[in-house]
This record gives sequence, C-alpha cells and structure tokens, in this order.
Amino acid sequence: MLDNLNWWEIGALLLLALLIFGDRLPAVITDGLRMVRNLRNMARNATTDLSRELGTDIQLEDLHPKAFIRKHLLSEEDEQAIRKPLQGVYDNLRADVTGVHDDLKDVANAADVRSTGARSSTATGGAPAPAPRASYDDAT
Repeated sequence: MLDNLNWWEIGALLLLALLIFGDRLPAVITDGLRMVRNLRNMARNATTDLSRELGTDIQLEDLHPKAFIRKHLLSEEDEQAIRKPLQGVYDNLRADVTGVHDDLKDVANAADVRSTGARSSTATGGAPAPAPRASYDDAT
C-alpha cells in the first residue's frame, strides 16, 4: 500500500498526523486498527456464508469473477477445450521466437570482434574475420 512513498513522505505524514490529532493520536490509531480488524472479520464471515450457501470451499481470492468461473463452473475438460485452439498458436509462436533468439545470438557471437580476437577463427566455428580495409583517411 505504501510502496510508492519514500521515508521523507512517510515522516511528513506522521508529523502531519501528530499536528492534526495531537494527544488523541494513540486513540485514533487504536480506532483505525479496530476498524481494519472488523473489516477483516466481515470479509471472513461473508466468505464463510457464501461457501456454506454454495456448498463449496471459497477463499477470498476466488471471488474474482475469472477465478470463480475457472474454479467452480468449468470442469478441466471445459477449460482444456477453451485453451486448445490457442495452444497450437502459442507453441508455434514460442518455437519461432526461440529460433529467432538463437539466430540473433549466433549472429551477435560471430560479429563480436573483441571476443573473437583472442580466439582463433576455427575455435569459433566461423570463417576468419576479414581484414579491415584501409580508408582514404588512413592513406593520407
């Protein structure tokens, strides 16, 4: 919840809370914690009631519509039937991307003059690197 706040901002918020609430700050913190505890109990009771009414074990994470449908309404066969048309496309795409990645890695290794300069051309398996051409600027 406070992931995007740094220490200075948290300190400023605490100082602001101290200025606003003053001596009542411990009581306000206690009331806030009691409210959070009550909200947790209400959520737990709601999931327990829902589990009892539906006759299945429902966790709070299962109440997301996609997770609920996947877990409680679809069988494994139904889920596989939904995934099957896209699975072949996914596998083909993954194989193509892997092939391109390997080709790019081979090209990068062959083109890297600095790392192949210390090794012989037969050790890398490629043709020897061409000698650099003398440019007009080098000749003058």
